[in-house]
Amino acid sequence: MITEAMVQRINELAAKKKSVGLTLAEQAEQKRLYKDYLASIREQVKVQLDAIEIVDEEHVCDDTCCHQHQGENHGRGHVHGPNCGHDHQHSPGCGHGHQHSPGCNHDKH
Repeated sequence: MITEAMVQRINELAAKKKSVGLTLAEQAEQKRLYKDYLASIREQVKVQLDAIEIVDEEHVCDDTCCHQHQGENHGRGHVHGPNCGHDHQHSPGCGHGHQHSPGCNHDKH
């Protein structure tokens, strides 16, 4: 685990290395701290990657104005949901004045 004290000591040793150099003991300490720091970072990344879950959702839409998918706002004043049933999410003060692409057969949303 990375602690504030560990980061502070790493920075102190790095600054000293640049200015006057490190003793052999300090070089060994710096090497150990770097090793521990990198191991902690690797473990954090591994935990995050292990937590990723791939969800295979089939997007079915035969609507000409729905050529973008889930969560993307594409300049029409609404956001298509995961099943694209045109359950539009309106923002405050929206007025429901949605604009659709040519050929869109939706009069109301």
